[in-house]
Amino acid sequence: MKAVLGLEDGTFVIGEGLGVEGIVQGELVFTTQYTGYEEALTDPSYKGQILMFTYPLIGNYGISGETFQSNCMQAEGLVVREACDHPSHHMSKRSIYEYLKDEGKSGIMGIDTRMLTIKTREHGTMKAAIIVGSDDGKEAVRLAREQEDIGKLDLIGKVTCKRPYQMKGQKDGDNIVVMDFGVKRNIIKSLNNRGVNVTVVPATTPVKDIMNYEPDAILLSNGPGDPQQAVNGISVVKELAGQLPIFGICLGHQIISLALGAQTYKMKFGHRGANQPVKDLERGIVYITSQNHGYAVDESSIDTKEITITQYNTNDKTVEGLKHRDLEIMSVQYHPEANPGPLDTEKIFFDRVVETTKKIKVMVK
Repeated sequence: MKAVLGLEDGTFVIGEGLGVEGIVQGELVFTTQYTGYEEALTDPSYKGQILMFTYPLIGNYGISGETFQSNCMQAEGLVVREACDHPSHHMSKRSIYEYLKDEGKSGIMGIDTRMLTIKTREHGTMKAAIIVGSDDGKEAVRLAREQEDIGKLDLIGKVTCKRPYQMKGQKDGDNIVVMDFGVKRNIIKSLNNRGVNVTVVPATTPVKDIMNYEPDAILLSNGPGDPQQAVNGISVVKELAGQLPIFGICLGHQIISLALGAQTYKMKFGHRGANQPVKDLERGIVYITSQNHGYAVDESSIDTKEITITQYNTNDKTVEGLKHRDLEIMSVQYHPEANPGPLDTEKIFFDRVVETTKKIKVMVK
């Protein structure tokens, strides 16, 4: 089945269709991870984006569903050089071809993903469109250009939970409220594994409703889009700062930064992959981290009298970690829960979340 991918700059490439016939629109982004495509495709942070893998062969171990990070495919579409139609793994239940069809999603393969990656790296992310069932490049370009910029879309509203739910840890465990801006399942699992009782609430939940759960701490999750769209999240952090420990991951890190007076900006092509090196300035150690974000905190806007920069990306010196000097507020830009990716920081981050929460709980009592 023929297919075409068009970019807003007028570029189009013709290839072979994946999934169902139809039209896909979104921001074209690339990830450098070799494996973990199940986790990536179901990561809510990819909402509104067409995900392109730089690794040339995707799908060779099939789809098991065991590592899904949400209940559906979140990426708008898929772009690969080659997709494996005969996967080999004892846990595989279906091929990536079958998965896209089951999800009602579309993609394209058999195209020069290296060229598209270099173009994205040199010129920045672009709006894109895929048409499966057609090779009309001009129409694909038109569809790419006509869509609204991703920063103006309410993507958080599309991925946040509709109502609160709880995931129990231990009977006597601490209670942490997770604000769901597009939370990955492994964040909740990492907390549950440490005995934490987690209450997940929608992104629009007001402070008074959050406090009804009698939380010992608040964690702001990852999610898609521009952090400035998370108006309620920013308000919650401002109101609860100093009352409870507050933690943030990825988008949550950016929301906390905005609440503390810093600014964020859209990166040229972002960080997406499982091999981003981050230096911990407190320990003098470099970690390899999993990342998926297109926005970052502007270092020049940070009030260093109140906020300490704890971690940097060693590739481009972007801010990867912050903590407040006087209040129990800590956040990281990367994904310590991984899935996919290395677990270098999983124990360090989540152990600190639990230790800080317990410490403040004892002090309050």
